[in-house]
Amino acid sequence: MKTYIEKILVRNKRRFNAYNAFRQQIFRELAPKEAETTLYLLPWLLSVNEPGCPGHIPRLKTRFRVCEIDYVKEIRDSEKAFKKAFRIRKQGTLLKPGRNYAPIQGLYTIGSVGSVGQSSTSDIDIWVCVDKNDFDMTAWRQLSEKLNLIKDWLDEKLKMPVYFFITEINAIRECRFGSLDAESSGTTQQQVLKEEFYRTCMVICGKTPLWWLCYDANKPLDYDQVLATIQNDGYWEYDLIDFGDIERVDQTEYFGSALWLFNKSLSRPLKSIIKLNLLKCLLEAKGERLLCHLLREKVMQTLEGDMFPDFSVFTVTSILAHYGDKDPALTTFLTECYYMLSEINPYDNRHRLKNKLAGEFLKRFPIERSRQTNLRKAGEWHFKEQLEFGTRLFQLLLRIYREISASAAGAASESDQRDLTILSRKIAAFYYKKDHKVPVVHTVTGELNVSNLTLHLNDDVWQVFCGFDQSTPVIWSTNVVYVIAFIVWNGLFKSNDIHMRPNSSSVTLQEVVNLATRIRNIFGTRSSQDIDFATYLKKEFINRVMVAVDFEASPWYADASDYSIIYTNCWGEMFVHRLANMREFNAFLTQLNAEGRNIDLSYYVQRNTASFEKLIERAKQMTSVRNTKLA
Repeated sequence: MKTYIEKILVRNKRRFNAYNAFRQQIFRELAPKEAETTLYLLPWLLSVNEPGCPGHIPRLKTRFRVCEIDYVKEIRDSEKAFKKAFRIRKQGTLLKPGRNYAPIQGLYTIGSVGSVGQSSTSDIDIWVCVDKNDFDMTAWRQLSEKLNLIKDWLDEKLKMPVYFFITEINAIRECRFGSLDAESSGTTQQQVLKEEFYRTCMVICGKTPLWWLCYDANKPLDYDQVLATIQNDGYWEYDLIDFGDIERVDQTEYFGSALWLFNKSLSRPLKSIIKLNLLKCLLEAKGERLLCHLLREKVMQTLEGDMFPDFSVFTVTSILAHYGDKDPALTTFLTECYYMLSEINPYDNRHRLKNKLAGEFLKRFPIERSRQTNLRKAGEWHFKEQLEFGTRLFQLLLRIYREISASAAGAASESDQRDLTILSRKIAAFYYKKDHKVPVVHTVTGELNVSNLTLHLNDDVWQVFCGFDQSTPVIWSTNVVYVIAFIVWNGLFKSNDIHMRPNSSSVTLQEVVNLATRIRNIFGTRSSQDIDFATYLKKEFINRVMVAVDFEASPWYADASDYSIIYTNCWGEMFVHRLANMREFNAFLTQLNAEGRNIDLSYYVQRNTASFEKLIERAKQMTSVRNTKLA
C-alpha cells in the first residue's frame, strides 16, 4: 500500500510533467526548428555513436545514454527520420543499451527558453548532468569532446546559440558551481544559481528533479524525509533525481551576483535590467520565501485544464509588485523594458500561447496600444529617441548599483570588496564624465540608427547630424578632431557614409575620412576594448597617443600652432585634449616621459600641407628625446 508521501509524489510528478510539456509547447511555438533539434535530436545524438552523425567519436571507450530516452515517444517516432538524415542504413533502433554505458542523468535548460521571455536574441543554455561515479577520466574527456562536436554542428544549423555545461549532481546538491566565466568579476555563485535553475529549468530528457515534487498544500514536506522514501529499496520509480533542497539564499550571494550582473549590463543593459531589479528586490525582502518556492506552489495548485503560470511573467510580476505604488514611473519603465526584451507582439498569430500569457500580464500592467507599437519598432527609432531611452536605462542601472552597493557593502566579503573596486572603476570608465573625455553613447538595441552622417560648421562649432535632419546633433564641438574621434570611438564611422556641408574652413571631407581611418586603425572602438579585470585594480595610465597637428589650419600654414592629442588609457577611456602652442605640447610630453612608460605615440599631419616634412621631422626629434615610441 502506498504511503502518504508516495501518493504525493505520484500526483506531483503528473503535475510537473504537464507543466514541463507546457514549457516545451511554448518552445516549439517560438522556435520550431530549434525545439525539435534540442528536445528530440540532441538526446538521440548523445545516445548513439554512428559515423556520419554529429558527435561521432571513432575510438569511443564507453557509450553514453541519456536516461529515460526510451520513454520519449517523439524521439522513438523520429528516429527513422534521424537515421535517414545522416544516411544510416542499420535496421532497427540504435538506442539499444549495451552492457556498459555511462548514463547522462538528464539534459535541462536554464534561462528564458520555453517562456514569454524567449526572444530572437535568446540562447539555449543546457546543463548536462552526470554522476561522477559513472565516469572515469576517459569517459569525462570523451563526453566533453562529443558535446563540442555536436555544438559545432548546431552552431551551423540553428539560429539560437547553444551552450553546454557539464554539471556533476553532487556539486549541484552542494551548490558548488565554481568561479564564474571570464566575463565575471571573480565572484562565486552558489544558492543564487540553484534557485534560478529550479525556477527556470525545463527537462529536455532525463530524470525529474525531486525538489519539484516536494510540495503539499496541506502541510510542509521535509525534503530529507521524501528523499529517504525514494531511496528505500521498495520504491518502484527510478526516474527522480536528487539535486538537493534549497531553503534560503545568503544576502552576500545576492550582492555578489549583482556585481557580476552589473559587469554584464555594461554591454547588455536591456537583458540585465530585469535581473538586477530582481536581485535588488531580493536583497530588500529579507527572510521572504524564495521565488522558486512560490512558483512551484502556483504550478502545483493549477487546476486541470487551466493554463500554467509562465515563470518569466511570474518573475517580472513579482518585481513590479515589490515596488507597488511606491514608484509608478519605475514600474512603467520596467514594464516597457520587459515588453521590448521579450519581443511581445499581440498581432503575431504564430505566437498564440505567448500572446495569451503576455496578455494576462498586460492586463495587470497595461501599456497604451500606441506605445506598444512604438516599443515593437525600437530598432527603427530615431537617434534622439534611442539616445533618450538608452540614457534612462543606464541611469537606472547606476541608481541600482549605488543603492545595492550602499546597502550591502558592509556585509560584502573580501572577494566582493575586490569586485566592488573593479566594478566601480569599470563603471567610471564607461559612464562618468571627465575633462576632455570622449563620451560613450548608451545603446539599448544594439546598432544606433545613425546613417549619412553629415558634418556642418555653424559659426565656430562643428556639428554632426543624421543626413539633413538638424533637430538633434549627434555630437558637437569647436574641435573637429574631437568630433571625428567621437564618431570612431562609438563605432559610427563608415568611410563611404560620411558627408560634409560646404563651409569656409580648410578641412576637407577626404582629410576627415583619412583621420578617422587612422584613429580607428590605432585605437579601435570602445566596444573592441578587452580590458583584463586586474587592470582596474591599478591606477589608470595612458597607453596610446596620437597627435593631430594643425588639422584645421590652412595647408599653406608653415608653423604648427595647434595640437589635438588623442589618447586612451588602460581602463579603456579615450580623451581628446587640444593644446594651443608648442609650450603646452612640450609640457604634455614631459609629463608622459615622467611616468617612465613605453607608450605608442604617432602623429597625423595633412599630407598636402606645406610644412609636412618639417613637422614630421620635428615630431621624430621630440619623440626620440623623450624615449617614447613612434608608431
